[in-house]
Amino acid sequence: MTENDGWEPAGPPPPPVAARPPAANPWAAPAWHRPPRRSGGGVAGAAVALVILVVTVGVIAVVPHELSGHALAVPNALHRSDSAPDGVRDTPVAVPELETNPLLANGVELNEVSCTLPELGRTGAELSAYYEALTECLQQAWRRALDHAHEPSQRVSVSVTLTKVSACGSAPSKDQAVAYYCGGDSTIYAPTDWMLADAGQNPSRHLATIAHEYGHHVQDESGILAAAGDRMTSPNQDAPHDRALVRRIELQANCFGALFIAAAEGRGSISRATANAAVADYGRADDSGDHGSRVNQLAWAKAGFSVGTTSACNTWSAPDSEVS
Repeated sequence: MTENDGWEPAGPPPPPVAARPPAANPWAAPAWHRPPRRSGGGVAGAAVALVILVVTVGVIAVVPHELSGHALAVPNALHRSDSAPDGVRDTPVAVPELETNPLLANGVELNEVSCTLPELGRTGAELSAYYEALTECLQQAWRRALDHAHEPSQRVSVSVTLTKVSACGSAPSKDQAVAYYCGGDSTIYAPTDWMLADAGQNPSRHLATIAHEYGHHVQDESGILAAAGDRMTSPNQDAPHDRALVRRIELQANCFGALFIAAAEGRGSISRATANAAVADYGRADDSGDHGSRVNQLAWAKAGFSVGTTSACNTWSAPDSEVS
């Protein structure tokens, strides 16, 4: 699918049926994740760091294990409750739950935003300025939803250079990722060479990738990644149960990315044509055991874009056929 391909908005998907405490289990560390291969030989990029989804999807490095296909963040976040210590009850906290996470409740929407983005250039400085402006707009859009869920809304950083070792451990190789999100330092790593090789000067592709990666940040902030990590059964993520969890993570990041695109469509620097091309870009990847079939990767993006509420992105309550 090219950026000029159009699609009819899909109908609504099945009805949605301050500081973190130290990690207490081996799945609680941040991870990096790589994007899936796309048709045409390109590498997708945009998932979490977890890796880049939105056009990325991939492997995540966690401590002390290395997980492939998803990103995990510090679990064991505090649950909100009437018995919470003084000063905690009114403080936004991550809620380590999946299908019942407050972020996915009915009627939760993003702020409509008008993003003012600089010209997309080819130098590291130009890409950095573009991504910084885009992630600032992403935060503005997502703040409403996270505030509604009483969950944290911390800033994310973007790095266009790649350090050999980060808070998530050793960095992936150029062949493994296009971009990735590291929950350990709340940073999206989008190396200049990698991004230009995959997306060139195509703004819709950069938009889809960064929005997907930011979706992983939202999963981290809300406690969704922590909850998913707690359900993992094997350190190498080889078990069918674990791979199914990873697919739900990645498909949700696509949906979250498209939710933002809908919130920014037709305003500021993001035209309707760019927005539609960015959503279509989620269908650029080939079928993937970690990210789902090409059909489902696009379907979840369309759901977020068309419905416009976070409940449309509840991959955790969806039947297996829709997250395969």
